[in-house]
Formats: sequence, structure tokens, C-alpha cells
Amino acid sequence: MKKQFDFKSDRFYNSNHFWSKQDDAGIVTVGMDELGLDSLGEMAYLTLPAVGTPVEMGKVMGSMEAAKMTGELFAPISGIVVEKNDAVLQNPLLVNEDPFDKGWLIKIEPANWEEESGAMVSNDELSAWMESEIERFETQGMAG
Repeated sequence: MKKQFDFKSDRFYNSNHFWSKQDDAGIVTVGMDELGLDSLGEMAYLTLPAVGTPVEMGKVMGSMEAAKMTGELFAPISGIVVEKNDAVLQNPLLVNEDPFDKGWLIKIEPANWEEESGAMVSNDELSAWMESEIERFETQGMAG
């Protein structure tokens, strides 16, 4: 039986399984999605960029240690970090427990949201993309 993963349709997703959501003020909140987290296991440790740090889409913006792997966090969009979630630094499990709400990572003032969000998956494309990602993870033996 296939695992079910929750995805919020009001967000944009990328292939590293980060979600991005722009608010009315134009600030973009970034977090990790359930499928990506499932392949990582429980978060043990996170580093996030300091407020005021410029980040670039696809470039390293921090790192994480989780039960199943340690790795780098890659920025889903470019811009300046305007806030980081201190709660997940103190309790990294929040990312697993509440990935779409309390478990967000950083907030970015985007440099080029229109173009960069176009490179991500959203709305109508979401369910087909999710299916293929779940398939890909199962094939690679990543979803467990």
C-alpha cells in the first residue's frame, strides 16, 4: 500500500521537497514537505541562515542532521532572509510534527518570485507531480 502524504495546494514545491508560500506583503515562508521529511526521518539538528543573509535559489542555505541522513539545505528561491524560525532550531522535531505550520524554516524577501516560482510545482500540476515523486522515492528505496 502506498503511503499518503499531505500537500497544501496553496504553496509551491520544488524537487528538493521544500515548499514556498508568499504572503500578502510579498514575504515568502519556506519549509519542508512531508514526503521529503519521510525520506529523512526525524530531524535532530538544523542550521539556518542569519537574518539579513542573502540566499540564492539552488545554493546552500543551511544544513540538517536527521535520523536517515545528514545534508545541506538548498534555498528554493533567491532573496534576503528576513526571519528564521528559532523554535525549530531549539526543537528540530517540530519540522516533522508540523511541517506546514509551526515547522517552517525561514522567511525570505524574494528577489525574483515571479520567475522563480514558475520553476516550481503548484496547483494543477501538484497531484501528478506528487505521484511521480512518491514513485521515484519508492523506486530508490528512499520512502520507508
